[in-house]
Amino acid sequence: MSLNRREFVILSCAVASGCAGPAENAPVSLKPVAIDAGPASDYAADGVYDRMRDRGFFIVRKGPSLTALSAICTHRKCKLSAEPDHSFYCKCHGSTFDPDGKVTEGPATRNLPPLPTSIDEHGHLVVLAIAG
Repeated sequence: MSLNRREFVILSCAVASGCAGPAENAPVSLKPVAIDAGPASDYAADGVYDRMRDRGFFIVRKGPSLTALSAICTHRKCKLSAEPDHSFYCKCHGSTFDPDGKVTEGPATRNLPPLPTSIDEHGHLVVLAIAG
């Protein structure tokens, strides 16, 4: 998902106002945070990049598409790990997700949400994440 600056600001406002709806057990006041994930050129090869996992997301390059997926399991909010086959695994309860974030094995029933991204004027990938 690539957004221009205007779309990015509109989406930021929508998330800030709660249009996206609060996540289960999430604090009431969720704030969108624009995170600089570094130069987009750092993600040139196809694959899953987990260097932003502790910030709550993975970067996924698939051909010309550069996306960000939540690194938090949709079942019980545990942090996921990226596997060598580009899938994602939850050590807490065993849920697995394919490289597109779709559930392949439960107990999770919801896919990983993609996060809005844009490329700034310096060529950096900016990811809109939620800070609680």
